[in-house]
Amino acid sequence: MERFYKVSEVARMLNVSAVAVRKWIKSGKLGARRIGKLWMIPESELKRFLGEKPREIRAVIYARVSSHKQKKDGNLDRQIERLRNYCSAKGYKVVDVITDVASGLKEDRDGLQKLFNLVEKHQVDVVVVEFRDRLTRFGFDYLKRYFESHGVKIEVVEETEKDYMEELIEDFISIVVSFAGRIYGKRSQKFRKIKKVIEEVISNDD
Repeated sequence: MERFYKVSEVARMLNVSAVAVRKWIKSGKLGARRIGKLWMIPESELKRFLGEKPREIRAVIYARVSSHKQKKDGNLDRQIERLRNYCSAKGYKVVDVITDVASGLKEDRDGLQKLFNLVEKHQVDVVVVEFRDRLTRFGFDYLKRYFESHGVKIEVVEETEKDYMEELIEDFISIVVSFAGRIYGKRSQKFRKIKKVIEEVISNDD
């Protein structure tokens, strides 16, 4: 999806008045589209106007695993390598590789917050992830729409995820523990008992 700029944004970038930009649009020197009550200038048209060559597509790789065990087993490194190969094949310029070792249910992941910062500052054109739920377990479409509102595309390399049953179990456990904490309070004996039982089940499975 191509990025569009408001008249005021183009005026700031070119250090001219908004009136001057509107004159260029009216005279046909600068192509623009009417979206609602606003004139919006496509990035490709702005480049043509400035006589610029098409710039490289800036890609950020986002990779995530749920546990340090998965990271130690090399799952994170292999994920990054596959994404680098994908970007290379597409001709993207990788400007950053962001990783998280955390549940996909966790919204305040350090890596995810860094990614939001890059998107909001227009420092990336495309975010590349291996699977949808590497970015988030729920609400992917909302996140995609938010990124696109900043002119950033999300590319998912694989649509169907396989062999992540362990991670799904960990996420399910985190939900149970979280709800138990809300219901009984994290300092209550009931909560500690539930948490202990869950930890015993996990250790027996290992």
